Amino acid sequence: MSPYRLVYGKACHLPIELEHKTFWAVKKLNFDLQKAGSARLLQLNELEEHMMFSYESAKLYKEKTKAWHDKQIQKRELISGAEVLLFNSRLRLFPGKLKSRWSGPFKLVKVYPYGAVDLLDERTDREFKDNGQRVK
Repeated sequence: MSPYRLVYGKACHLPIELEHKTFWAVKKLNFDLQKAGSARLLQLNELEEHMMFSYESAKLYKEKTKAWHDKQIQKRELISGAEVLLFNSRLRLFPGKLKSRWSGPFKLVKVYPYGAVDLLDERTDREFKDNGQRVK
């Protein structure tokens, strides 16, 4: 009985033993190593082809999803000086049926070219920048 088996309660298989057992099985069953090697290469090529197909499929799905989300974005004409409401998407702490998710009114100070807006809270005279998609 080996010291490994005494400590861990199971046999220790060294890589050399496994290699020898594999060679012995190939020799006993009279396998052709060339055929086995070519079959393994074929399997690897099929696996790589499957991976590429999956990659292409995921890429197409991502493009379609992005196109759908981009189509859902509404174009809004925001005018400086208008009063707007701000959508509060972080109202998860105290969700309520009757609690409004819109806060405001805020005065629109400046509209940036890529959708950002500067809002002014007239009650506190605080000016802040926000996403133009969240105002109505």
